Amino acid sequence: MKYAVIYLAVINLIAFLAMGTDKFRARNAASRIPERTLFLLAVIGGSVGAIIGMFAFRHKTRHLSFRIGLPAILAVQCAAVYYLSRIH
Repeated sequence: MKYAVIYLAVINLIAFLAMGTDKFRARNAASRIPERTLFLLAVIGGSVGAIIGMFAFRHKTRHLSFRIGLPAILAVQCAAVYYLSRIH
């Protein structure tokens, strides 16, 4: 359990920082982080960090795929945790 908490803290921090980095790169016309990578970070456990980063940096907030997709990923993850906690 301890390792799961550490993993989630780290992956959420990475997702948060990825959103900030991509916003910085967007403003400076530098190479961007692919949207696919941002979604992947959310799917592997960084959905909370990605959502917080999206609003903290005001990044990708106009993209419907992010406004709906990231909360949907979080909802699926919460449902999975709930389901798994009920069967054990």
